[in-house]
Amino acid sequence: MRGCIPVLTLMLAAAPAAAQLDSTEVAHLERPRVVAAAERYLRQAPVTITTFPASRSAGGAHDFYSEGDYWWPDPRSPDSPYVRRDGETNPANFVAHRDAMRRLSQIVPALVAAYQLTRDARYARHAAAHLRAWFVDDATRMNPSLLYAQAIEGRATGRGTGLIDTIHLVEVARAAWVLEHLGYRDPALAGTREWFRQYLQWMTTHAYGNDERTSGNNHAAAWALQVAEFAHLVGDARQLARMRRFFADTLVAGQMAADGSFPRELGRTKPYGYSLFQLDVMATLAWVLDAWTFTTPDGRGMRRALAFMYPFIKDKRTWPKPPDVMYFDQWPVRDPALLFGGLALHESRYIDLWKTLDPDPTVDEVIRNYPIRQPLLWLWEGAGP
Repeated sequence: MRGCIPVLTLMLAAAPAAAQLDSTEVAHLERPRVVAAAERYLRQAPVTITTFPASRSAGGAHDFYSEGDYWWPDPRSPDSPYVRRDGETNPANFVAHRDAMRRLSQIVPALVAAYQLTRDARYARHAAAHLRAWFVDDATRMNPSLLYAQAIEGRATGRGTGLIDTIHLVEVARAAWVLEHLGYRDPALAGTREWFRQYLQWMTTHAYGNDERTSGNNHAAAWALQVAEFAHLVGDARQLARMRRFFADTLVAGQMAADGSFPRELGRTKPYGYSLFQLDVMATLAWVLDAWTFTTPDGRGMRRALAFMYPFIKDKRTWPKPPDVMYFDQWPVRDPALLFGGLALHESRYIDLWKTLDPDPTVDEVIRNYPIRQPLLWLWEGAGP
């Protein structure tokens, strides 16, 4: 699989000289930002969802809880069930558990990437402390299920669509895998792996998981990326094979148009942001599954998907749709699709553009839709340094 290419030897030997990118260059590019972030995060104690009681949740203290983004009080009857306003986030929603999980998704991958670069054990120890708090310790761990995510006042105590909230655990899972395979030893790693094994079982058997799998839009892709990466962490070859078929038969054949666009995302009130999110999720999934060169008989695949969006990432002024209703000015950022596609397809223009974009956005809405931030974790595989 593409994730098995060792970062120590990664080089696009078949590409023109300008398209080459080896591990030394990636490490040189990433080192200042990664180490600086890790130093900041050494001062950040673990904070899990148990720190933030959710009074409106139907679950308990260890159950993740969130509320649907685009649901608002009905202006005609404030006591009635909430109504939907697509693309418009309700600022009164409960977001503390989401914020805590996104914090985890920034801290642990950065610490592990810094350990990967420096072998400074301080970074590994602190990453393990966060993993232990979230996934192992009885007093603070999160339950390995998502029964109460994306709740809607007056309509639902939880929904399948809530599974997209744990897209931010994908890079945490990758970081745990890298940390273990770099030779670091800590009981928290085995406990973390067991947590993800249980969560993988839940999300592939519960009705909410089926809802996401059959959603027909970016939620299905986000579900598949989680299944694939969590299966990679726990060594579940059966689920990885299942996701290869799902990627080809459902996500590409069923969601991608002939020109490489994703019509379900283009039809939203934030078509630019949703198209970028879908592209990045699909790109990362293709990287995990080594599926970047897959095409349907009529030529649809990730090569075409990236080619479709590339001009609009390079120059957003050429975007043919109306601007997103919110946050249009904050995009694009350093899309992992550009890096993964540039490497897999030997296309220097994608890598060159990737290098110019912001790797560390600060706007919360952008961070929420930008779950892959530490490329070094995705370019390494092996049983030691």
